[in-house]
Amino acid sequence: MALVKAADVGAGINNLPLVKQLGLMVGFAASIALAVAIVIWAQEPSYRMLYGNLSDQEVLEISTALNQAGIKFQVNDTTGAIMVDAPQIHDARMKLANAGLPKGSGTGYELLDKEQGFGTSQFVETTRYQRAVEGELAKTISSLTNVQSTRIHLAIPKQSAFVRDRKKPTASVMLNLYQGRVMTPEQASSIAHLVASSIPNLEVEDVTVVDQNGRLLTKAEEADEMGRSSTQFEYRKKLEEYYIRRIQEIIEPITGVGKVKAQVAVDLDFTISEQTQESFNPDLPSIRSEQTIEEEILGAGSNGVPGTLSNQPAQAGTTVPPSAAAGSANQAKNSARRSVINYELDKTISHTRHQIGTLKRLSAAIVVDERVTKNEAGEITSKPLTDEEMGKITALVKEAIGFDVGRGDSVNVINVPFLPVPEMEPAAEPSILSQPWIWGAGKLLLGIIAVILIIFVVLKPVLKMLAANGGETDAPAIEGDEKSGDSKTAAPVEDTMPMLSGVTYAQQLEMVKAVAKQEPHRVANIVKDWVESDG
Repeated sequence: MALVKAADVGAGINNLPLVKQLGLMVGFAASIALAVAIVIWAQEPSYRMLYGNLSDQEVLEISTALNQAGIKFQVNDTTGAIMVDAPQIHDARMKLANAGLPKGSGTGYELLDKEQGFGTSQFVETTRYQRAVEGELAKTISSLTNVQSTRIHLAIPKQSAFVRDRKKPTASVMLNLYQGRVMTPEQASSIAHLVASSIPNLEVEDVTVVDQNGRLLTKAEEADEMGRSSTQFEYRKKLEEYYIRRIQEIIEPITGVGKVKAQVAVDLDFTISEQTQESFNPDLPSIRSEQTIEEEILGAGSNGVPGTLSNQPAQAGTTVPPSAAAGSANQAKNSARRSVINYELDKTISHTRHQIGTLKRLSAAIVVDERVTKNEAGEITSKPLTDEEMGKITALVKEAIGFDVGRGDSVNVINVPFLPVPEMEPAAEPSILSQPWIWGAGKLLLGIIAVILIIFVVLKPVLKMLAANGGETDAPAIEGDEKSGDSKTAAPVEDTMPMLSGVTYAQQLEMVKAVAKQEPHRVANIVKDWVESDG
């Protein structure tokens, strides 16, 4: 690229009309401003939205956490969303998740803090209170580890004064779980109990919990026989896993990790039975109480037939009637004795409730891989275990699971070679376009190309034209000054034409116009020479 002289550029600008000079300066300023804007735009990081729809308090907490982590961010003035540099967005989310942010948005009892206008109806107040309760419950449930956000809908009917017309309230809970997280039935049941305990007259069976995929997490049959069956199945599954883990822990040190596969089936008795028994021991009697009664009666015998003698009064000086005196010789003595003894026998009353889920039978199936060895040629071969080794392994398994012959337990251990595990294909490398740095590099490259185009396509041709314009107009002026004393000896037009070679006709025309305005006397001499030469 040929160097452009500043003096020639200045002279070319001065040769232009005032309007064109102003337009040229505006164009230069716009080109430079555009180049600067492109450079700044290329250097700015590309921001992506981190979180949106946040409250002011959450924006403050997240901004503080990002500042402490040294992550660049900006807050969108229109939407209030937090924007983070694209290459750092995953790092920012991990750091915020470690800090427990965002905690979840929602409107709770803050609705009740707002001033209510004059004339607010009772319906509006009731609706506002219900929304506040829903928001508080959503905040509480969203604080759980697996839950990202929660929406709660309460259907609380208006209570009637008549007991027969009263309706029970119901509730529905929609959970938005974090990616890769699951909600167990126990956790869903705890959420249902939490909601039911917060609303008066709300039963647990009337609370429905679903996740973002539309799966029902609470089932009505959990309180019925099916619910108990599900609990029993979970207990049996845990017990089988316990026995499998014990078998693997005792056999793998002998055979190697991954060389043992075991399955255990347990037969449990979930029958609920109670028994009350009362027994007596006749060999250990004891006296509880004893009662003895003795009676003795003294009375007269036969005193004769009734008559005048028995009715006569007693003789003088005695108190015994004549009839008694006559029968005194016949008096008799009567006595009686009764004894009552109560014995207490040794009595035993026992109430027995048999344990639920007792183990009735246990069966285990174990597969042991063959021993892998290398021969003299370096080839890998498998060799089965000996009968002695298999016997020892079987004995260890029986001891580990508590084998009981009387219970009918069975253990089967076999030795077969395992199929080789197929090698996993390497994961496809991510495309270069998915790399976060490629967009920044492309943005910078685009800015450089735009600046180069502005320089070589816009500025360079303009400067070159101005330099050529200024250089061509200076040469005739100098020659005119040297020969200004003799107008007839001025250089002819043909002498100046070689200096204008390489310049377009429009540029030559502009140069001639500029010379005609600046040196009219010279133009007049040239025209005069043309007239004289033509005769």
